[in-house]
Amino acid sequence: MIDQTKPILEVKDLKQYFPISRKFTVKAVDGISFDIMPGETYGLVGESGSGKSTTGRAIIRLYEPTAGKIIFEGQDISGKMSNEAIKTLRTKMAMIFQDPMACLNPRKKVLDIVAQGLDIHHSYDSIEERNEKVYKMLETVGLSREHANRYPNQFSGGQRQRIGIARALIMNPDLVIADEAISALDVSIQAQVVNLMKKMQKETGAAYLFIAHDLSMVKYISNRIGVLHLGHLVEAGTSEEIFNNPLHPYTKSLLSAIPHPNPRVEKTRKSYTYDYKTSGLNYEEGTPHKVSETHYVLGTDADFERFMAEAGKGF
Repeated sequence: MIDQTKPILEVKDLKQYFPISRKFTVKAVDGISFDIMPGETYGLVGESGSGKSTTGRAIIRLYEPTAGKIIFEGQDISGKMSNEAIKTLRTKMAMIFQDPMACLNPRKKVLDIVAQGLDIHHSYDSIEERNEKVYKMLETVGLSREHANRYPNQFSGGQRQRIGIARALIMNPDLVIADEAISALDVSIQAQVVNLMKKMQKETGAAYLFIAHDLSMVKYISNRIGVLHLGHLVEAGTSEEIFNNPLHPYTKSLLSAIPHPNPRVEKTRKSYTYDYKTSGLNYEEGTPHKVSETHYVLGTDADFERFMAEAGKGF
């Protein structure tokens, strides 16, 4: 049983570097820390290239972390893992990928794609039991058992993403990493897929790491949000804190870019521009400053004072 009072995932000072040449290294993720509680959704937002997907891939160990600790269900999975830790990771953590076509084998039927986890871990006694589990999962994600014998190219983008979700959830994982899972879909389909994910979360009690750049969708699905920029977690807090009381100029610039549905308000909406190079901030020197029990912002003491002073004036 999972202890509901302790985080299911703890990321401590995670660094993920990619050496490009002898003299140049890309610091994709540069010392970020956060945790996820059982059954909650943690949204990770930021522009393209901020290190969101790299973080997700490092957590599920598609990449070997350069430094830092990743603790999942009390086990350290950041260094060399024991066979038991690998088995826990592969059965209790799953990933939904960004491109619903690229991550599905075009030569396999949906039945075999969804049953991949069951086949690898031999989680059934007979072929009938295996197929029945797949049929049930397909029905849960809004597809029918007739779809099981088709190939991925016979489905729309939204249906393919549902197949990806079914494959991720078939092993009943405790943590699901959704890496830009809706960005390749139409807006109306995005809402369907997100509602499906919320429904599945209620039924299974799984925790989600929801990686996206669409802030309005992140607000809708997330309990807490972390804002990532240039590999640094610049601000973290509950959805209400991030949206109602943003402190970091980068968070403000992201929020000010959200279009308003009312055309009159939209006409007068001012967008807040932020350029790291000219901002005078240095992420390397900054440390997380506590605003409330759940709200943190990255900066030096002088930066923090400035952020708090600016927060009083609004933006």
